[in-house]
Amino acid sequence: MERFWRDTVNRWLDRASDFLAHRKGLLPMVGLVLVVLNLLVQWIPGLEPLARVHLFLHCGVFLAILGFLLAWAL
Repeated sequence: MERFWRDTVNRWLDRASDFLAHRKGLLPMVGLVLVVLNLLVQWIPGLEPLARVHLFLHCGVFLAILGFLLAWAL
């Protein structure tokens, strides 16, 4: 059973790296979109709990940094 999960994760990582190797700017762009979405959430009434936590901002910055690191490595 352990070998099944290890092989599955390895295949998923291979596919993800092949996909991202040809689209180096995808993750930083998605991160930028999330940061802009966080800015827009600040002005939408009813989303105060989400705006207080800055969830999209944190996820966007993390994803953009990860994208830049992966683009540099691939």
